Amino acid sequence: MVNDGLCWAVALLLALWTRLSFDPHLLTQASPWAVAVMAAVLHAAIGLASGPYMVRHMRGSFDEVASVVQTAIITAFAVIAISWVTPDVFLPRSVGLLAPALAIVLMLAVRFTVRTYRSHRVASNPDGERVIILGAGLAGRRLVSNMLHDDRSEFTPVALLDDDRSKRRLRIEGIPVLGARRDLAAVAERTNAKYLAVAIPRAESDLLREVQAQAREAGLQVKTLPPIEQWLRTSDPQVTDLRDLNLEDLLGRRAVELDQDAIAEHITGKVVLVTGAGGSIGSELCRQIARFNPGRLVMLDRDESALHAVQLSMTGRGLLEGEDLLLADIRDAERLNQAFAEIRPDVLFHAAALKHLSLLERFPQEAWQTNVLGTLNVLEAASAAGVGTFVNISTDKAASPTSVLGHSKRAAERLTAHYAQTQPGRYVSVRFGNVLGSRGSVIPAFAEQIRRGGPVTVTHPDVERYFMLIPEACQLVLQAGAIGRDGQVMVLDMGSPVRIVDVARELISLSGRNLDIQFTGLRPGEKLTEVLFTAGEDHRPTGHPLMTAVDVPPLPPCRLAAAAQEPSWIPLTFDEGVYVEQNTPA
Repeated sequence: MVNDGLCWAVALLLALWTRLSFDPHLLTQASPWAVAVMAAVLHAAIGLASGPYMVRHMRGSFDEVASVVQTAIITAFAVIAISWVTPDVFLPRSVGLLAPALAIVLMLAVRFTVRTYRSHRVASNPDGERVIILGAGLAGRRLVSNMLHDDRSEFTPVALLDDDRSKRRLRIEGIPVLGARRDLAAVAERTNAKYLAVAIPRAESDLLREVQAQAREAGLQVKTLPPIEQWLRTSDPQVTDLRDLNLEDLLGRRAVELDQDAIAEHITGKVVLVTGAGGSIGSELCRQIARFNPGRLVMLDRDESALHAVQLSMTGRGLLEGEDLLLADIRDAERLNQAFAEIRPDVLFHAAALKHLSLLERFPQEAWQTNVLGTLNVLEAASAAGVGTFVNISTDKAASPTSVLGHSKRAAERLTAHYAQTQPGRYVSVRFGNVLGSRGSVIPAFAEQIRRGGPVTVTHPDVERYFMLIPEACQLVLQAGAIGRDGQVMVLDMGSPVRIVDVARELISLSGRNLDIQFTGLRPGEKLTEVLFTAGEDHRPTGHPLMTAVDVPPLPPCRLAAAAQEPSWIPLTFDEGVYVEQNTPA
């Protein structure tokens, strides 16, 4: 405010001096000084009332420039009006036009000088961590600005990279765009940078993995910004928002667009039951279902500790009270029939299953009892209770199965398809692959091996799997339940498969340790790569871009019963969902 008042005084005196042909006697008269003081006081008063001194702006920003110019123009009109109605104030009309323009130029010049000085001071800070910013778009420009103008920032931007050729030779507050992503190593060596900040809020996981590999070769540590939705907190990407890459970034962070109306119509006000509610998928399903205000949400599991954990995560209370916790085993058909007859669920999500591939190869009868007969028990009880929608959670291992787990889940898909043909209501299966953070994924195993100091064990250097995030998978399960047609298997788009050895390397890198990786060989029933479809399945588009629908042949329960009634029945192999005795033709 003082600076702008002085600018007004200097501008008026210079304009008068010029208008009066540089008369040296001007400065000895009281009138010019009175006009100068009056203009300074008026500008300060107007600025305090509605201009740049009432609201704090970034120095030299468009908002501040607009506010300063507006205040100066109002001040000019006020000075001219006062000079016209006050005979003692001498102000030629030309001065009334020239002085405001000169005052605005002086005010902006001071601001840009201060801003340039501060930017150069931060950029030349020897104590700041030198960082290259990938992305010269909106996020990159604002990140550069915040780094330069935040006195507490520990980062100093030294260069930008962008693959857009139109941004070459661009400078953002003095920081140049020095090339594209392929130039990272050369730019890092030239600038002596230590960090690479990825300012691409919607960066795909494939891009982040490539950037991580390039940065590692260049000796840079990678930081990234959160998804753009999280900017709502601050309206701008801040320096403090930068964080290390995590496994979710590298393997599958993506936004899922949901048809909220369809899901709400499917769930809101309904009685919803989730089996396996204490598991990784089941518990997240319960949390997401609760957001759609079901009339009642019943959580079924045979593990009381798991029920305690999911209730605690949803309500903050783990007293195991209320009628919405159901402790039951899906192997107990009589218990399910009794409970479902009382609850009468409108929508049922069947997530209960055994899922550890190698263990089920050793104990195939457990897969038979839980994944096949248990699913049949849930189907029978649900149909008897008049369920409206039944959603069976399947796995990509059910596509062209080679393991006991895959065959058992394939049988569950086919049983669900049979009930779709023979019972009222909708019966749908949802097929997807590994989810990050679930108890059945490789991530917890790798994390524990890293914690113990290694080595990290991987079955084969070329083995690869599809990965999803638990929230993403559950969101799509809800969507599939809302839009899936009777008897269909909804196959979720899993993106590109990722090599397990790359996951292990990323986790080791993120841990900051140098550990060995040992290859142990493929286990019985394990594939090098998973597939999402069985050969011959007819793919159909759905109303969602991340889902494909397929049909599977139905499996009547009588075929299962015939196989199970053999006195010497030992469930060691499958034939399209039917267990047969070892070495016995199907």
